[in-house]
Amino acid sequence: MFDFVETNKRIVQIVLFLIIITFGFFGIDSYRKYGSGDVPATVNGEKISQQEFTNAIRQQQERLREQAGANYDPSLFDKPAIKRMILDGLINQHLLSQQAKAAGLLLGDQQLAQMIAGIEAFRKDGKFDKQQYEEVLRSQNMTPAIFESRLQDELATRNLMDAYLRNGYGSAVAADNLMHMNEQQRTVSIAQISPDAFLKRVSVDDAAVKDYYDRNQSEFKVPERAKVEYLVLSASALQSQVSVSDAEIRKYYDEHLAEFSTPELRKAAHILIAVAHNASDAEKQAARVKAEQVLKEVKAEPSKFAELAKKYSQDPGSASNGGDLGMFGRGMMVKPFDDAVYKMLVGEVSDLVQTDFGYHIIKLLAVKGGKAQSFAEVKSTIAQKLKTQKANDKYAELAEKFSDTVYEQSDSLKPAADLIKMPVQTVAWLSKGQIGVAPWTDKAIQAVFSDEVIKNKRNTAAIEIAPNTLISARVVEYKPESTSPLAEVTSTIRQKLQSQKAQDLAVEEGKASLDKLQQGAGVVMEWKKPLTITRNQHPGLENDFVRQIFRSGSVKFPVYIGMQSEQGGYLLARIDSVKNVEKIDDQKRAVYQQQLRKLTGEELLQAYVEDAKSHASIKVAQSAGDAKTN
Repeated sequence: MFDFVETNKRIVQIVLFLIIITFGFFGIDSYRKYGSGDVPATVNGEKISQQEFTNAIRQQQERLREQAGANYDPSLFDKPAIKRMILDGLINQHLLSQQAKAAGLLLGDQQLAQMIAGIEAFRKDGKFDKQQYEEVLRSQNMTPAIFESRLQDELATRNLMDAYLRNGYGSAVAADNLMHMNEQQRTVSIAQISPDAFLKRVSVDDAAVKDYYDRNQSEFKVPERAKVEYLVLSASALQSQVSVSDAEIRKYYDEHLAEFSTPELRKAAHILIAVAHNASDAEKQAARVKAEQVLKEVKAEPSKFAELAKKYSQDPGSASNGGDLGMFGRGMMVKPFDDAVYKMLVGEVSDLVQTDFGYHIIKLLAVKGGKAQSFAEVKSTIAQKLKTQKANDKYAELAEKFSDTVYEQSDSLKPAADLIKMPVQTVAWLSKGQIGVAPWTDKAIQAVFSDEVIKNKRNTAAIEIAPNTLISARVVEYKPESTSPLAEVTSTIRQKLQSQKAQDLAVEEGKASLDKLQQGAGVVMEWKKPLTITRNQHPGLENDFVRQIFRSGSVKFPVYIGMQSEQGGYLLARIDSVKNVEKIDDQKRAVYQQQLRKLTGEELLQAYVEDAKSHASIKVAQSAGDAKTN
């Protein structure tokens, strides 16, 4: 607000937050050039370490887990295509970072220092404190060099991306054309010829069934199957085995009261008479005299504070708004200003407050928050939090013992079940290669169908299927891959062939009806109630069908079109009228132009990335997926 640091503080704090969160969750090796192990890819000689790749996968897993909740399937990230997609994202990040540096978009040392000095986490008593800075970074397993390098990298890459994203183009003519297309309305009636109406007309004899069976043997393959019993150790399940006393809950509340308090925010306005920090004594005295004169006017008529701020304040960021600085929390302003505001009552006007920016006259406009939730309000939340902590601790204590037990006593899951006090569960049949059935990840399925487990009838090793969740299984009954006999699948084949024949008849009938309608002949059809649709709003209609409707000519009505339905059968549409946009609304045009600028900006960035990749040396290890090398 007052200078470069204040203007960019919020951006820098967000970057700091994201960096700290990532380091805190994954550790220092989350960031490039500090990982170890194999190298999945290199970009112009710069390595993407296995550690960086693994952590990027984990980050995506966490995001998806938060979004999907109970529907989260961890086996998704075992798929090569998903892994390659994540690796491609890392390749793009490295490439953009290199391009940003080559373009000279890195901040200068002085600007970077100003940014870091403006981050509240690194300040003490209102000033940047080097020891505080190093302690905060140390608590996140970072050094200043790593943090500064990462911050430089993030900001430079963002500057490069913004140069394209913010420079998309969208002319008024293009916006008008797009608006005409998107908002053209067509009134249509729909009829559907369903294959169900033809099912009674078709029959399939045994010879046709046998012929289909013989020609499609692979369709009737039954993969390896196993009846399985299994045991899951998870921190969430262990919560039933731990308890939390009222005394523990109360102690946590008393020791973490700030956690349950709403930060007090204050709204203030100010009048700034600016004076440089290195100004001469005479300049400082002149500024003070002027500030005292303004203060007298304010004290005489406090109700005119906003008017006087517009007249006298030399803070360009707030003067035009009557000095209004908006809501802010403690520590967000420089210390003398902050101290003064938090001693004032609403409506009160301060005496002169001197800071490095000059002399301030402050009026407190409002106070918000600052109250703590009562113990009763947060008791259940604290109890659950403590229970989760205890369950996590118990999981950490049992995990290694569980792994050892299922391995050392591999002829039964009972000893491990007794250890963790959890029941052995059963599943009727697992098929080799199946996906999407919790808790069976690809890794767990592979373990079940290993030779050691099937032939030697041993427990699988303890396998992590989710954070703080282990599974071990053993095979109770095994069936090798086989082909279902014809007798078992005859009914299924017959139904399939009947459906195919009925579908063919429906399509044949639909095309014949369309031909008659287009020639003007009368056809008895059950047309549904007319709909008015646009290209973007067409409830209940298939997208391809809508495209055909809007591709059709509109000289003479009605117009008939038809197509085979994705859902089966044949669809017919009667287009009765077309209504074009008559008047272009300036506000709507601006919205369309903004959308075009956004789309073209994204296209420009994508084109830039693709061009940069075509000139880069990018090598991907075969183990990371099938890839081309530029």
